[in-house]
Amino acid sequence: MSLENFLQVSDSGIHGFGIFTNIFIKEGEKILLIKGEVISESECIKREENDGNVYIFWNGDNYIDASNEPIIKFINHDCNYNCEIIDNDENSLWLIASRNINPCEELSIDYGYDEIYESCTCLYCNAESIRKSV
Repeated sequence: MSLENFLQVSDSGIHGFGIFTNIFIKEGEKILLIKGEVISESECIKREENDGNVYIFWNGDNYIDASNEPIIKFINHDCNYNCEIIDNDENSLWLIASRNINPCEELSIDYGYDEIYESCTCLYCNAESIRKSV
């Protein structure tokens, strides 16, 4: 069962818009089924390079373009993330809670690609840079 009905997209303190929960979510609970258009690797590369599409997920079998899905495209990166993405089947994935998440908390994942860490401005990294400068 998905908790999609308890999620809302709103202004984010991380970046642009984000996904927020209206309820308490327990660690390990399935939050949202991630689905979309299944595309080839070459189409994935084309969409990323030519269209700037950053809403493509890999489930170990297929590339899933979720750019037309109304909620998951608003998931933000945070180095102190509270969600993870796990396999479901060859055409979809699950967003699950990697720890307990409180009502009104923004959902976030670790995007997991090296370039994000070079200039990361997530809430966790901003707090780290403030502590280092004091």
